[in-house]
Amino acid sequence: MPAHRISMRKISEVLRLKFQAGLSHRQIARCASLSHSTVGAYLRRATEAGLSWPLPESLTEAALERLLFPPERERPSRAAGERPLPDWAQVHRELQQRGVTLMLLWQEYKQSFPEGYQYSRFCDLYRRWRGKLDLVMRQHHRAGEKLFVDYAGQTVPVTDPTTGLAREAQIFVAVLGASNYTYAEATWTQQLPDWIASHQRAFRFFGGTPEILVPDNLKSAVTTAHRYEPDLNPTYQDMATHYGVAVLPTRAGAPRDKAKVETAVLLVERWILACLRHRQFFSLEELQEAIGELLDRLNQRPFQKLEGSRESRFEELEREHLRPLPEAPYVFAEWKKARVHIDYHVEVEGHYYSVPYQQARKQVDVRLTATTVECFFKGERIASHRRTLRRGHHTTVKEHMPPSHRHMADWTPERMRRWAAKSGPATAELIALVMASRAHPQQGYRTCLGILRLGESHGADRLEAASRRALAIGATSYRSMASILQKGLDSRPLPAREATEAPLMHENIRGAGYYADRHPHPPVNPTLSEHPC
Repeated sequence: MPAHRISMRKISEVLRLKFQAGLSHRQIARCASLSHSTVGAYLRRATEAGLSWPLPESLTEAALERLLFPPERERPSRAAGERPLPDWAQVHRELQQRGVTLMLLWQEYKQSFPEGYQYSRFCDLYRRWRGKLDLVMRQHHRAGEKLFVDYAGQTVPVTDPTTGLAREAQIFVAVLGASNYTYAEATWTQQLPDWIASHQRAFRFFGGTPEILVPDNLKSAVTTAHRYEPDLNPTYQDMATHYGVAVLPTRAGAPRDKAKVETAVLLVERWILACLRHRQFFSLEELQEAIGELLDRLNQRPFQKLEGSRESRFEELEREHLRPLPEAPYVFAEWKKARVHIDYHVEVEGHYYSVPYQQARKQVDVRLTATTVECFFKGERIASHRRTLRRGHHTTVKEHMPPSHRHMADWTPERMRRWAAKSGPATAELIALVMASRAHPQQGYRTCLGILRLGESHGADRLEAASRRALAIGATSYRSMASILQKGLDSRPLPAREATEAPLMHENIRGAGYYADRHPHPPVNPTLSEHPC
């Protein structure tokens, strides 16, 4: 697949899953929603470029792209005598299927790599690799390898003590593959914030993280379900990266993939939820406390056909193989895609945040936390703002503006009013009213400049007369002023009723005298012309 079709962020994830998580090519393909051959191609390019993990912090996505996809003449050639090796783990798995032989697998290998090893050498290398397998790899689930997560189908009603209405609580279940050590908790929803928080509490319960998370294809984990290439929710992927784990969703229509967690869910329903069926709960905390007590009993319950319990097997077999938790917990962040408007702002929940003007009309990735809004373009952060919930307002960084707009940013409401006063008091009052009707005066500058420039084509006297009529009828827009001048209404006398009627006002308009009363005249900068152009 061409380089421009896949983001460098996804390629970085492929490298992390290979060199940090130690996954096979096929597992990486499922985690990253790529084909098996594409994963192999990216890892081969990384080897040829001499890359290792972790990548240098100074390596930008653009530099990584140049390293992995240089022009043909710059691409390093394979050393003389060096031949591509097959993925022996995949070969080993394929041989366990009925009818598959080494001869068949060698023929497929030669189709992909004509310069590869001949059949006898291929068989010899495979047997050497197989002889190095340890017994742990032959187990169905290695210690510390997989954590299966899902929600129980059964819910628990929680009664509001004030209203008496019941709300159904969801039951999150997580089970380790090797020891069957189980965690369960109650949450209000299965939505993304609760889903992420449940994972964090499960990690703390186990005292570490596994190599791989195995969720079902619910929306909080998988954006687009697919049997072979599911697309992960970006927030879930972000959390997995923070904890250094890989995500391997179950295949759609493959129930054996989630047999482990379905068994754990069944046990939680039988040994925990069934025991609570006659109890009434009045808070989520009360329900969680009851689940915790029965969860300890479940994990300490002896196996029927094996020695020990889930807890003892966890302590003996699995605890030491879990990876340590990072020093700082994951900060919940949602990822969204946004198109930069022509005014170099992106809209996030009704508020507008600026990005560098060079990114206008381009699509960016937006990362939202409880306190910040970050914008990324091709994996590089281009803007960061404090998050605000004020809808319809703007947060603008001056450095993001083009030079012409920065010049406009030097204007003040008082300076705009002084320029309008040159046409007359009615024009000055109209301009002040336009700025006072906005939440921020700067949002009215564009309208004010348009109105004042009408005086260049129609003259200051006509502009003043049009402003008097606009004030009388409560019209404060550029289009109204242009219409008055175009139709010659400025030359007609104002009716007595209109002339004496107060200008249009309401609670959101501060009034024309607001800036003259509250903002003292700043000293005029002799180096700046009163004309905005």
